[in-house]
Amino acid sequence: MVWQIQEAKQRFSEFVQKALDEGPQTVSRRGRDVAVLVSARDFERLAGHRLDFKDFLLTAPDLQELDIERPRDLPRAVDL
Repeated sequence: MVWQIQEAKQRFSEFVQKALDEGPQTVSRRGRDVAVLVSARDFERLAGHRLDFKDFLLTAPDLQELDIERPRDLPRAVDL
């Protein structure tokens, strides 16, 4: 169903209930679709599991296994 934005605001509880019962509800403004309301369950399914930044870093490979050696050269001379 497509809801005009003003109607969705006036009947917000019904708007949300329809998204829960019937699926995504489209919102239009000036005859153009501008947004879609979906249930939290549908959103999680569509968005998939997303790692937060901490978990992302924890899933990175162990860099200790890399053979990285820092050069021991002296820094270059800089004229100031």
